[in-house]
Amino acid sequence: MISSALDKTAFSIMPLPDTEWEALAACWTPVKYKRKDMITAAGEVEKYIYFVEDGVQRLFSLEEDKEVTILFSYTGSFSGVVDSFQLQKPSPWYLEALTPSSMLRLSWTDFDRLTRQYPLIERWVRIGTAAALAGILERHKEILSYSAEQKFRTLLTRSPHVLQLIPQKYLASYLGIDPATFSKLLRSVKL
Repeated sequence: MISSALDKTAFSIMPLPDTEWEALAACWTPVKYKRKDMITAAGEVEKYIYFVEDGVQRLFSLEEDKEVTILFSYTGSFSGVVDSFQLQKPSPWYLEALTPSSMLRLSWTDFDRLTRQYPLIERWVRIGTAAALAGILERHKEILSYSAEQKFRTLLTRSPHVLQLIPQKYLASYLGIDPATFSKLLRSVKL
């Protein structure tokens, strides 16, 4: 039986008729990762897209031996190196399990077959990808134009639960601020 959380998240993108949903839902398989497991390494072609049933993951890059956190995924969200997956090109990113993670995964082979066979699934993917891109563009604007405090406030207004889920050093990296600055903001900023 497929996760009701996957059903809820998938249908928030776009409801699918029973035939399409049943075909899509049947292709997800469970997988588990331990804390600090590397799910995808830079240079690999992403073979799966994931749905997080439990746990936290981060997408990051290495820039001159410095880790730069790009995004987080956690319970109830999709995960994976989406650009590598959809384009079937080597990933420039790493995907790591920050905590023990229970996930469902959909293979590229099934994804490709389903999107070719069912135009509504192709549309569902397009709408979901466009929504994700809109979020990334908004975040890009924040990174380029917000002060450290504005970035901090925006993160905690949008996702206050991340303080309980994600270590501060990764949150600081995600915001593009020094860990000491993050710690100072944590003590001084009241929401």
